[in-house]
Amino acid sequence: MSDDTDLREEVTGSRWGFEGKLVRVRVDEVRLPNGRETVREVVDHPGAVAIVPLHSDGTITFVRQWRQAAEKVLLELPAGTLEAGEDPADCARREMAEEVGLECRDLRHLFSSFLAPGYSSELLHTFLATGLTEVPSQLEWDEALEPLRLPLAEAQRMVLEGELQDAKTICGILLAERYWRGD
Repeated sequence: MSDDTDLREEVTGSRWGFEGKLVRVRVDEVRLPNGRETVREVVDHPGAVAIVPLHSDGTITFVRQWRQAAEKVLLELPAGTLEAGEDPADCARREMAEEVGLECRDLRHLFSSFLAPGYSSELLHTFLATGLTEVPSQLEWDEALEPLRLPLAEAQRMVLEGELQDAKTICGILLAERYWRGD
């Protein structure tokens, strides 16, 4: 495999097109390796975490919540945005407690992935949480969600039948299943 220099784009100019509470949109002027010039729009995101809270009985705690961009309620893993300088594992523990009222004895990093690298810098860190105990949940003022606990086998069925549409949730369930089997 060659190094990246033959694919690297050179930024020749950059400006902010939008700055919001959660994201900013950067407009980069770039020179392609072949010398042509074009524009790239990048959604600048601080990063996030997702957690697979796997109970000892083989169930997973999910959240049901309205997602404005999808214009519907989605069933998802608990997740949240990293605060400036926050360690992803610390964020995972914080978000799991806030959203679904759970703490864990063990937290295992499953994977990190760019969600939409064609236009977003968001890097999502996904964790498996086991050894769960209940704590009082403390939703943020702007959150409305409903925790829901389902058997792992039911969640897998929902993935295979296309009932789940959230990418982090689909990937988290499939990897949790490997853990549950002992792979």
